[in-house]
Amino acid sequence: MKEIGDIIPQQWTSPCSTQCTHKFAALTQIPWRVFCKKGCGADGDTWAECVSECDQICYKDPVLKDQQWSAYIDRSPGDASYSEECFHACVTGCGYKFEVPAEKVKECHPNRPCKPPPMPKPTKKFAESQAPVEDNVPGTSA
Repeated sequence: MKEIGDIIPQQWTSPCSTQCTHKFAALTQIPWRVFCKKGCGADGDTWAECVSECDQICYKDPVLKDQQWSAYIDRSPGDASYSEECFHACVTGCGYKFEVPAEKVKECHPNRPCKPPPMPKPTKKFAESQAPVEDNVPGTSA
């Protein structure tokens, strides 16, 4: 019988999560390790369902109707380029989970654009025929 002290941390995580930790081991890659593990823990029963969940985790739809910029309010993990990296890390986790070859994992792309289209810049309209305003205040003090 094993005692509590005999259990090593590798036994606490799934082999998939261990693969994610190994692949994204650098300190600067910790967020991607998390998203890889989300792919490992996705509820989908197939590779396609898992990839679809990665799409939902990493890319968000606009929160406000007809306001594409509002996707940033609910975007995970933030900037559009981060969403793309999140997607690839998550799909890597799906690949480990379903034992998909690395070549097929690398070929996988999100089902949506990587970033929302740019917002049109508002144009400022000034009245061109407006005459300069004259100062009616006398230049001397009382």
